Amino acid sequence: MSHTDIAVIGGGPAGLSAALNARVRNKSTRIFSSDYRESGLYKAEWLENVLGTPGMSGRDYLELCLEQVRGRDVDFIGGRVLSVMPMGDKFMISAGADVYSAQAVILACGIVQKAAYPGERELLGRGVSYCATCDGMLYRQKTVCVIIKSGEGIHEANYLREIGSTVTAISDGRSLDGLHADIPVIQGKKLEIHGATRVESLQVDGETIPCQGVFILRSTVAMASLLPDLALDGTHIQVDRNMQTNIPGVFAAGDCTGKPYQVSKATGEGLVAALNAAAYLDGA
Repeated sequence: MSHTDIAVIGGGPAGLSAALNARVRNKSTRIFSSDYRESGLYKAEWLENVLGTPGMSGRDYLELCLEQVRGRDVDFIGGRVLSVMPMGDKFMISAGADVYSAQAVILACGIVQKAAYPGERELLGRGVSYCATCDGMLYRQKTVCVIIKSGEGIHEANYLREIGSTVTAISDGRSLDGLHADIPVIQGKKLEIHGATRVESLQVDGETIPCQGVFILRSTVAMASLLPDLALDGTHIQVDRNMQTNIPGVFAAGDCTGKPYQVSKATGEGLVAALNAAAYLDGA
């Protein structure tokens, strides 16, 4: 199992700032992040209110930040983190089919813009999954629906087909370039998951699709599902001025801590979180 001093969950401005400053404090650091090109910041045409970036696009800004952080020997792990579990004096981090460990964690995973679907929380682990790579083998020769909310979802849907699942892709209108040609696509935005004790069907804009599994592939996982007992204020993580959460060794920064959702706030909080995570490891 691969171990690091500080695990940073999220590769936006808050996470990159946290990783950079953790390395400045000489702590081994690993970033877990989905594809940065899926972020809203990447698509921003101009960053007019970020000091030092006159006329710079969100894409150029992110790529400049990534180049700087990669130059500091930070390890990058692609894909979504599914859970963070406290285990004594360290944390176990599940990302895809792999498990990592860290002495401290900085949550910089942005926000989940949409609420859970009806039935999602009730049937999680009973037919609802967030990771085809992890759970796909349980659904060989079974019928599944894949709700594609990220670019990674296309690869996951293709993987489920390859291992023998009967797959239906659910899209909210986004491009599904790369999806296997024989996977049917249903467009819809109002989704409900139904089942008494296990998933039995997915309803899409009133149409019922019988299935035995529903894979929800968002770019981020809801905070309530990520880390047990994490204190929230609505959909945001509660932190003090040191960016410390209610769980010792876990810090948070950026949009996940609340408004304003701005780059400058995110980078500043990433700095504060990293310095205090390093101090925590040093026993200060």
